[in-house]
Amino acid sequence: MGDSCCNPLSMGSIKTLIEKQVPGIYVRSLEIGNNIAEDMENGFLMNVNKQITMACKKIQNDTKLQKGYNAIGFSQGGQFLRAVAQRCPTPGMNNLVSVGGQHQGVYGFPRCPGDNSTLCDYVRKLLNIGAYYEYFIICSLVQAEYWQDPLNMAEYREKSVFLADINQERVKNPVYKENLLKLKNLVLVKFLQDTMVDPKESEWFGFYKEGQGKQILTMNQTQLYKEDWLGLKKLNETGRLHLLSSDSNHLRITDEWFISKIIPFFK
Repeated sequence: MGDSCCNPLSMGSIKTLIEKQVPGIYVRSLEIGNNIAEDMENGFLMNVNKQITMACKKIQNDTKLQKGYNAIGFSQGGQFLRAVAQRCPTPGMNNLVSVGGQHQGVYGFPRCPGDNSTLCDYVRKLLNIGAYYEYFIICSLVQAEYWQDPLNMAEYREKSVFLADINQERVKNPVYKENLLKLKNLVLVKFLQDTMVDPKESEWFGFYKEGQGKQILTMNQTQLYKEDWLGLKKLNETGRLHLLSSDSNHLRITDEWFISKIIPFFK
């Protein structure tokens, strides 16, 4: 959100860092659009399902990725790449690293988390109206497509155009689970001081308990995990689910942290 594939100060620097740490590696940074400006704009305004389809085609058409590849997504890119793993199994994704991805969605907006103020709650209600009632917004505003309202879960499950599908909250698609279980490793990074993602536990598949906006369930307390809708429980039991944390704010990581925690999954 608000970034592009090839910004030398963000994604471009990550690409360079990986290339330096793993000599000879091929790194493809996915551009969603025809140029950097479109890529940034589409992070706000292109339907996520269209983005997933576009990403799949780019990966499938890249001859250097046909024997399998590792994937890393930052913030909303984390759950978008998980959707790629679930929907596009060819070529195979080996390891998926999600850095601050909102896998259970959000129930707040940047820098204004949870039930902290009357203003937060008021804006949340306005976003609910847009996220669930206005067709243009729900199908075109990216952040509305992973908005989840724990106070009105029935409506969320009915009208969500992206998150409810990939999280198997309506019809259970066995292929989604089967494809995610093909991963060698699923790595989830949570930022312990996150003020961008509400709740930050979403980065580890946690979320508010249904019916209220205060108590949070951890991943293994959710129905999604206990009934293993996605295969997370199986991945965990087989040692392939890795929960990492950084004691910092959203995406605020050092090169040293990245090298020690993430690079080993790419070697």
